[in-house]
Amino acid sequence: MTSVEDLLQEPSLTIGIEEEYMIVDRETGDLIREAPRQLLKDAEAVLENQVAPEFFQSQIEVGTRVCRTVSEARSELVRLRRGVSEVVEPYGFAIIAASTHPNASYATQLHTPRERYQVLAQNMAVVGRRMVISGMHVHAGIEDDDLRIDLMNQTAYVLPHLLALSTSSPFWEGVYTGLKSYRIAVWNELPRTGLPEAFESYAEYERHVMALVYAGVIEDSSKIWWDIRPSKRFPTLEMRVADTCTRVEDAVCIAALYKCWLHMLWRLRRRNQRWRSYANMLIYENRWRAQRYGTDGTLIDFGRGVAVRYDELIEELLGKIMPDAEHFGCVEEVQHARAILARGTSAHWQIRTFNETLEETGSERAAIKAVVEMLIAETMHGL
Repeated sequence: MTSVEDLLQEPSLTIGIEEEYMIVDRETGDLIREAPRQLLKDAEAVLENQVAPEFFQSQIEVGTRVCRTVSEARSELVRLRRGVSEVVEPYGFAIIAASTHPNASYATQLHTPRERYQVLAQNMAVVGRRMVISGMHVHAGIEDDDLRIDLMNQTAYVLPHLLALSTSSPFWEGVYTGLKSYRIAVWNELPRTGLPEAFESYAEYERHVMALVYAGVIEDSSKIWWDIRPSKRFPTLEMRVADTCTRVEDAVCIAALYKCWLHMLWRLRRRNQRWRSYANMLIYENRWRAQRYGTDGTLIDFGRGVAVRYDELIEELLGKIMPDAEHFGCVEEVQHARAILARGTSAHWQIRTFNETLEETGSERAAIKAVVEMLIAETMHGL
């Protein structure tokens, strides 16, 4: 049983970041259909166990080492992006860090020939075959099981804020969807996704998981794909709501915001306080607004009962976590949120590039190609 002393013990809040990239043909800009067998072996030779295949052969995943600081996480991401880019280049490929490819068709994609993915493809049917999407996951080290659950319950509130700042998936199969994050719409089709339930303890969480395990529905908790969850593999709280950020510095900003938010909640707990809990039906409304409008719209401030412009909410958020950013030495990284607001997220860049090229050329194909070219360049920005 967790003691009061354990719950008041400051969590390490180490961070680890996982990013999923899409592999495109450098000449055509199209998403590749089949990866050369040697490609993954080449990547593993360079990045060892920090690179892995994904559900589709057109995707590849990287994961940082356990990082104690935000700057360390940035260095890791830079190294991993460079490494994967250099591996795919001789094949005539490039990587894009975005949550959808602007015109790829899921019907033409081939899943990775591994038993795990074959079972997943069979179980999920067409819902699984539509998962031509990528995401970013941020792990935060929280060693105590019950504290991990308590902070998960409170962090659900801020997930829409993080999603809005990360959006990079406005297109789907060549169509502008009108959403800043269409990835979330695709992801929602899977079971056991969305916001987590609220649990009183880690034991209660485990009882619910085991109900599904005993029924033979899932093998373990790794098949629970909530926007935030206790990791099955690590003593971490894994934030999964974010789109893949096209620029490294945007990914680092979101990881820093998440880390500092958790530390702010721990500070409240130490003073016998906590963030107010809200029903999932309310948080889902903000999640939808973030998915639809990104940073352009409003989110609901449930304390005040009004919809508030996103830029105002970010300023409030920065004010609340600034002591934590100073504690961790990542003030610059969290304040980068203002830069994202000023020049837009990847979704904004994609929409703008498409519209400008379409107006200039009159060709939707040329406009899509221009979006991919932009994504290739921006994925490697600052590296």
